[in-house]
Amino acid sequence: MAGWLTTHVLDTARGCPAEGLAIALYRIHADQRELLAEMRTNADGRTDAHILPAERFQTGTYELVFHAGDYLRASGQAGAEPLFLDQVPIRFGMSDPMAHYHVPLLLSPYGYSTYRGS
Repeated sequence: MAGWLTTHVLDTARGCPAEGLAIALYRIHADQRELLAEMRTNADGRTDAHILPAERFQTGTYELVFHAGDYLRASGQAGAEPLFLDQVPIRFGMSDPMAHYHVPLLLSPYGYSTYRGS
């Protein structure tokens, strides 16, 4: 079986999953971005399907763009415009063709963190 990619977004300011947050996935080719998928998080802060399923998985460099500003506005957490965090891009590499890559986002209006999850 080939690898696959998932994510999970948690709203650390409210202590709950970030429901309804839009996410875009890009594959990076020589500094060009190719849009592969667009999804929204569900009530658990996850996407309903893998962002990059096994049948489309390739090793390489990717970028997830989390549309945090829209989520923060909708959840009543937006401060003055322009927002401190609007879009959160995370560029990362996937080198193991058989691995599950999980890239979670821990989000608040003024900070975020990520890591390679399991």
